[in-house]
Amino acid sequence: MKSSLDNIFLVGPMGAGKTTIGRLLASEMQLEFVDSDAEIEQRSGASISWIFDVEGEPGFRLREKKIIAELTERKGMVLATGGGVVLDSQNRKFLQGRGVVIYLMTTVSQQAERTRRDQKRPLLQNVQDPRARLTELMEIRDPLYREIADYIIVTHRRGPKAVCAEIAQHLAGKL
Repeated sequence: MKSSLDNIFLVGPMGAGKTTIGRLLASEMQLEFVDSDAEIEQRSGASISWIFDVEGEPGFRLREKKIIAELTERKGMVLATGGGVVLDSQNRKFLQGRGVVIYLMTTVSQQAERTRRDQKRPLLQNVQDPRARLTELMEIRDPLYREIADYIIVTHRRGPKAVCAEIAQHLAGKL
């Protein structure tokens, strides 16, 4: 069992609450909060959507891989990752080996609801059926999230405080 003093890495699909829960969890645990997508945007000076438009998904994934390799070397943080971070085997290795991995799991319906007005999701832009696209992504990614997860926490229809409390109980060895 990994120590709760390690980094905490949040993985899961878009709309699962990784950023919201990550911020709250970091605050409650007095750890640094980092969002890998925000870090990519800050360092590149461009939005994720722009990177996808210009470099395509492969260009974005290369940037993501470099950021994950670097960020997972730090200590004492909660890291919210992008939904597709698990597609790269090296990312999975770094996440699994350098901290506690928590899979924030939600339903496709909840994802669709949480992302329906969000224009910053490149994988949902210009898509006729966002729910079908979310289902397709989940079928590919869910086994990869599960492969590296130390804990699976359901976020569907739950508030961030309840999710954080459950994570804290797991980390304290009480669940």
